[in-house]
Amino acid sequence: MFANLRFARPQWIGLALTALAVSPALAADAPRVTLKGSGADASQVPVIAEVPSTIAPGVYTLKPVGDGKALPADVFQDGGKTYLGLIVDQLKGGESRAFTLQDVPKPTTTPAVDLKPKGSNVHVSLNGQPFTEYRTDLGDKPVLYPVNGPTGAPITRAYPMEQVEGETKDHPHQRSFWFTYGNINGFDFWASDPLNKPNPKFGTTKETSKALVKSGAVVGLLRTTDDWLGHDGERVCTDERILKFYQAGANRIIDVDVTLKATNGPVVFGDTKEGMFGLRVASSMDVKRKQGGKITNAEGVTDVAAWGKTSPWVDYTGPVEGKTVGIAILNHPDSFRYPTAWHVRDYGLFAANPFGWHDFGLGKSGEYTLPKGESITFHYRVIFHPGDTASSNIPAAFAAYATPPKVMVETD
Repeated sequence: MFANLRFARPQWIGLALTALAVSPALAADAPRVTLKGSGADASQVPVIAEVPSTIAPGVYTLKPVGDGKALPADVFQDGGKTYLGLIVDQLKGGESRAFTLQDVPKPTTTPAVDLKPKGSNVHVSLNGQPFTEYRTDLGDKPVLYPVNGPTGAPITRAYPMEQVEGETKDHPHQRSFWFTYGNINGFDFWASDPLNKPNPKFGTTKETSKALVKSGAVVGLLRTTDDWLGHDGERVCTDERILKFYQAGANRIIDVDVTLKATNGPVVFGDTKEGMFGLRVASSMDVKRKQGGKITNAEGVTDVAAWGKTSPWVDYTGPVEGKTVGIAILNHPDSFRYPTAWHVRDYGLFAANPFGWHDFGLGKSGEYTLPKGESITFHYRVIFHPGDTASSNIPAAFAAYATPPKVMVETD
């Protein structure tokens, strides 16, 4: 059943989530939705599943059958299919809970997850508070900047976009939150940056479309496409990115799914530590500062010892404006070369890199050739959470991400 799969593979085509009511017949005979746990406890877990096309797009409420808490939900369409998005509040192990899907005919408030175009960028707010902005105007690659964490304070470094007192000022190409790589067909897309000296080996990533910008009561969706260009301006490969934004309890969450395609010929990913899915944490969180910053992976390896290790997830925690917060990056089992290796540093760099095996001391080369016309996909969930790794129960969050609750829908 598609409901058991992650929402990464479908090709999103746009439909802004607005006030669309269900038909009178459907309102009278509300669909029944059953959530069934996958064996892992699920608490504040985003889930997106395919549902029957007889359910009209719109804003809904999942009303519990019997006692329990009602849950907001989005229904939206893509390519002739219909999907339900919700945040599973609490679901223990293999527990099942039943709901009826009740439409909200004319919601008038601003969507809880609000995506607004802002020139060439997209601004994202959660419950009226600024979360982040997807930027294509900050150099040679798309980035998310700023990124405000669970307390509302910035949780990624501002340099070099802004000068903030007390921040570490190094590696100007490490711009907040990005996806790129240091050796693709010999071009360096990682270190390339307008602040660096021109280099014929540098490449750039140029957005070619925003195929979807959609707000919602539960989930906001952004889908883009990009060309990866060598220094000579010739296309090396392309990508499609799907970003899903959520507020789940106290956590702010972004699911990122990136598909790279060898459109113009074979694509060789060289073995280098410089990549791939990365962010630069707020400088106050840096382990190197010895102010409470800490790196922890799924095997319990911490700080500098976590560098280069393969692991399903890593959590980087530390103080921001006097409060302990964290950024956990989870690597889904469906992702290429799961579990990924990690280029995570005590100075604040935090990146998942599935190709740098030799650099990481894994005993063999991580070089990979993607044949012309083929593609590979990477799946990550990023959780911006209050508290440390233990109090945020990141192991349980990963288990629910890897095997999310099942969604079953019955309609008359």
